[in-house]
Amino acid sequence: MNERAQFLWVEKYRPRTIDDCVLPDALKATFKEHLAKGEIPNMILAGTAGVGKTTVARAMCEELGCDYLMINASEDSGIGVLRDKIRNFASTVSLAGGTKVVILDEADYLQPMSTQPALRGFIEEFASNCRFILTCNFKNRIIEPLHSRCTVIEFTISKEDKPAMLAAFMKRIRFILSSENVEFNKDAVARLLMKHYPDYRRVLNELQRYSASGKIDEGVLVDLSEDNLALLCRHLKGKDWTEMRKWVAHNGDNDPNRLIRMIYDHAAKYIEAGEIPKLVLILADYQFKVPFVVDQELNMVAMLTEVMINVQFKD
Repeated sequence: MNERAQFLWVEKYRPRTIDDCVLPDALKATFKEHLAKGEIPNMILAGTAGVGKTTVARAMCEELGCDYLMINASEDSGIGVLRDKIRNFASTVSLAGGTKVVILDEADYLQPMSTQPALRGFIEEFASNCRFILTCNFKNRIIEPLHSRCTVIEFTISKEDKPAMLAAFMKRIRFILSSENVEFNKDAVARLLMKHYPDYRRVLNELQRYSASGKIDEGVLVDLSEDNLALLCRHLKGKDWTEMRKWVAHNGDNDPNRLIRMIYDHAAKYIEAGEIPKLVLILADYQFKVPFVVDQELNMVAMLTEVMINVQFKD
């Protein structure tokens, strides 16, 4: 592991076995069945960001001692790059003597008209010595021919599983903070976990960021309030773009989807009734873009700029 990865808590403390992964019991049992057989099938792992899809893929490979290739499909989505990388890796015999595995992270970014059909061919061509694991946030963006060639496993967490999942991850967080010699307020950490659940990656990244001072307290709970939203609406109504941009920068710790939902929920208080349909269309458009944009602040400023220009606020 390189120095940069060792610095990042999400990598330093990434589980190396399926037993160590924080998963519902039924889901964990599914992966352990594959391990017991000593074989990894072609799989599509689908679920929201940060729930452990990539961690599971890597843990399975490491437990079985498989040679594996990680490809971030959001960066290497071109068919030429993929063809060269996959062919060079999959066409040779594993040094460990077993099956090789290609992990295509964020595979829903692959072009459905070119790269995904080509991947179907790779799966068939290298079936004798290579398996493919695709991770994605949205399984409906993976073409049907790939679905039919893979075992599709969804990372869904039921209400019944939630208490056990939260308790398990809270235990993991306390271990990490103690290992890093970080003082912490248990209530603040628990509320941060609830705020971002089930995105465990976001929780660890937020904790690491706030741990720079050596202590984690109520400061991690910077949150949206109705008063804060009212201030944003005043900026929008007054078409004060500069102050709106400052507001977005100051509230950058908040989940974009939560901000969008809060605007939607309180729209009737601030916006003329006849203008709310316009607002809904704008919010829905930018919410759709949230998983794909590189700069969430820029996306949020663009959304609020469109609201500022096109929506009429109450006097």
